[in-house]
Amino acid sequence: MRVLLVEDDNELNTYIAKGLREQGHTVDIASDGKDGLFLATTENFDLLILDRMLPKLDGLTIIKTLRASNSKVPVLILSALGEVDDRVMGLKAGGDDYLVKPFAFSELVARMDALKRRYESGTDNVTTRLEAGDLVMDLLGRKVTRAGQKIDLQSREFKLLEYLVRHQGQVVTRTMLLENVWNYHFDPQTNVIDVHISRLRSKIDKEFDHQLIRTVRGAGYIVEAG
Repeated sequence: MRVLLVEDDNELNTYIAKGLREQGHTVDIASDGKDGLFLATTENFDLLILDRMLPKLDGLTIIKTLRASNSKVPVLILSALGEVDDRVMGLKAGGDDYLVKPFAFSELVARMDALKRRYESGTDNVTTRLEAGDLVMDLLGRKVTRAGQKIDLQSREFKLLEYLVRHQGQVVTRTMLLENVWNYHFDPQTNVIDVHISRLRSKIDKEFDHQLIRTVRGAGYIVEAG
């Protein structure tokens, strides 16, 4: 992907750009909002990574300007402002995702990949069936089978499994699950994720040789079809 990184912290710029280039991405950098908006409106990018608080022109103004010009480029907002109202404001301005500083580089990459898949699939390409190895999810009928065996899941378990399967092969962090499955934009410091993951495993993995859901210590969870 060709990425535009708009961030006024030079050390963070270097860290992010180096990591993304090592993964094969092309990265252009702007250190203030004015230069960022200029590049975003004169060049073609696959993704914008945009700090919210920038000199000369703030990030939300950049996003609003882009959306007013019908730009569809996905925007991932980076910000030290992590309150619910801050996140809501960023998303309402036209941002596609919001990542609070400090963050793990692996989560930044995971969110980039998710945005890429969302935009590549297009709004008209509606998925009604998901598969991970011998596990099949019927999203319309809300049914799950593994190796032809029916598995009964509660509503939250189904939603959790759907999110994990949609991101199979990718590490899904605790923050991603809290935001996308529970709609929490903060960490309530409970073991709700651990409890539901344990229940899921007892239903979809316990009776089978291959374990679909794997814990990545210190990072999160990953579904591997094998």
